[in-house]
Amino acid sequence: MSWTSWTRRFVSVLSVVLVALAAALFTAPLAQAHEERPVTLPDGTGSVPELRTGEPDLLVCKTDRADFERRISGFPAALKARNLALFERCTRTGHRHLQQAVDAVDRPGLTIAVLPGLYEEEPSLPPPTGACAGLKARKSALGYQILSYAQQRQCPHNQNLVAILGKKNLQIEGTGASRLDVVIDAKYQKLNAIRADGSDGVYFRNFTAQRTTFNSLYVLAADGFVIDDVLTRWNDEYGFLTFASDHGLYKNCESYGNGDSGIYPGSASNINDGYGYDVPRHSIEITGCRSHHNMVGYSGTAGDSVWVHDNEFDHNMGGASMDSAFPGHPGLPQNHARFERNLIHDNNQNYYPNVADGTCAKPPVDRGYEQGVVCPQISMPPGTGIITAGGNWNLYENNWVYGHQRAAFFLSAVPAFIRGESAWGKQTDTSHHNRYAGNHLGVDKAGHARPNRTDVWWDGQGGGNCWQSDAGPTTPGSLPACGTRRGDVSGSTDRLVGEPVKLAQLLVCADYNVQARRLPAGCDWYGARGLQRVETQLALAGALVLALVGGALWWRRLRGNRLAGAAALLGLAGLALDVAGSTLALTPTVLPSVALLLMGAWWTLTGLALRPTRPVFAWTTVALGALTLLDAFDKAVLMLPGIPVSPAWLRLLLGIVWVLWAVTAAGTRTPRPTEPPAEPPTEPPAAHPEEATA
Repeated sequence: MSWTSWTRRFVSVLSVVLVALAAALFTAPLAQAHEERPVTLPDGTGSVPELRTGEPDLLVCKTDRADFERRISGFPAALKARNLALFERCTRTGHRHLQQAVDAVDRPGLTIAVLPGLYEEEPSLPPPTGACAGLKARKSALGYQILSYAQQRQCPHNQNLVAILGKKNLQIEGTGASRLDVVIDAKYQKLNAIRADGSDGVYFRNFTAQRTTFNSLYVLAADGFVIDDVLTRWNDEYGFLTFASDHGLYKNCESYGNGDSGIYPGSASNINDGYGYDVPRHSIEITGCRSHHNMVGYSGTAGDSVWVHDNEFDHNMGGASMDSAFPGHPGLPQNHARFERNLIHDNNQNYYPNVADGTCAKPPVDRGYEQGVVCPQISMPPGTGIITAGGNWNLYENNWVYGHQRAAFFLSAVPAFIRGESAWGKQTDTSHHNRYAGNHLGVDKAGHARPNRTDVWWDGQGGGNCWQSDAGPTTPGSLPACGTRRGDVSGSTDRLVGEPVKLAQLLVCADYNVQARRLPAGCDWYGARGLQRVETQLALAGALVLALVGGALWWRRLRGNRLAGAAALLGLAGLALDVAGSTLALTPTVLPSVALLLMGAWWTLTGLALRPTRPVFAWTTVALGALTLLDAFDKAVLMLPGIPVSPAWLRLLLGIVWVLWAVTAAGTRTPRPTEPPAEPPTEPPAAHPEEATA
């Protein structure tokens, strides 16, 4: 094995050992994600369904004519007349509940029209009884049963207000003037308001679904679906959830008030794995939608091959996220999302206080979702535009990303053991080849300045990632630049593990649990400031250790040496600036780099001063100084290509050795040089007898 191959193998193993320290922290929050029965992705032979016009096959309405006429009183004349005609027909031959109409579907290609009204689906609403109350199935971390498809058919309303199981090419549309004219309300008594499971070609249009303990509208294992002009709101988890599906289209939709995301195309069909940036097609398209006042506007664990364009994600905690962090999702690691021409702005809500004060511990009906309460379900950095937590080959181009109090773009790695894959070779399979180019950062469409506090936050892991050259404040201060052609990267790096301090922050921040009301104390995502923050605690602890050890070394070894005295002053200044810079992590400054320069000078000059008495320790000290200077260059000027880890890791490891060595050197007294033994006094020559007598 060549030296290069051996080094990469060693560093790969080392990186896994380092991130494995976080396993206990990650496991609890990750188990809270969407859990579903084992399901395979569609074979891709389907297609996106088209809207059918003409008279509906089945009708759903209530029978209170006065209420109905009140609801349609403001409609345009033609639409009002059509609804009146449909109402007359519905009262004679129609259904009073949507589930009754779904159950009446006996062949593919039918259309159900739902007339204006509030549909609480009273027959489906009560809790299960009889055999359905005793189903045997594994429970999720959130407490609901993970039922098989056969169990869903046996007991369709254990979890679903409306269950659409195995119906093909079914179209369900509201006949109102807006999506608020038809409302399907689960009243927080069902996991899902509408579940379409194994129903290829389903088309939803022009209604509202709301108030569940998980999802308003759930599409599972469908090859072909459309969500058109639908509103979802006030759910514990998701507004729209589509899972393990292909040939999907979201358009003109809206979602708000959800504890996870408004729009979630999880485990979209993994059709582009193995391709570069140019792909044959996308599995899911999302366009013309607005998702706001959720934990996150858009998210997708294994959100593969999703084309997200011309949407607005605003006033959430985070605008959009995709990840490879949750086990049990087909298509991991996440790959090939394409974001373009989206408005992603002002995602600065912070709903974690609702967890801290006990609001989210109340029953859902009492939490105040309708008044703006959101109960965030997972750990995420508020004030962020687009988060990529372990993803590859994603394109972010020509988006407007502005007004964020943390960062426009956030990129971090997720090792494969987090998603239940233990093979050594997969532990560093994210995040690679993510391209951020041509975006409008810190400015709105009208050209007004709306800066992000940071344009880029990156942990430094991965290869082939690149950013546009006009990005504002970033951390690290230098980034690989995208070329004009996709695939061209200037100064590309390929690192197996992220920066040590950033990794520590991610590990601490991951220890969140909404059910246990556990908010990590050292994480600024949850309000930690100053000395409460883990970054500042680490910087202060390191500064104290180095100051004490360095001071003892100077006092015992180098006191009186002018070069060492000047070096000690530089070191103290560098340590102080390092602590000060750690308190300003949300606002990138030059302080950390200046601190590294001063500390590098301290170690280098101290090593030179030590040469005459302890040459091996002296050159080790000089090497530590050189690594520190290299780390400053790597962070502020140019990320060094061709190295598998950041200089910060080498500096950290050598620094530990140096501290132990310095303690030993300071504690060992150097013997004083011995003086040569004195010559015995020589007898003066004997005096002449006459002189002695005299």
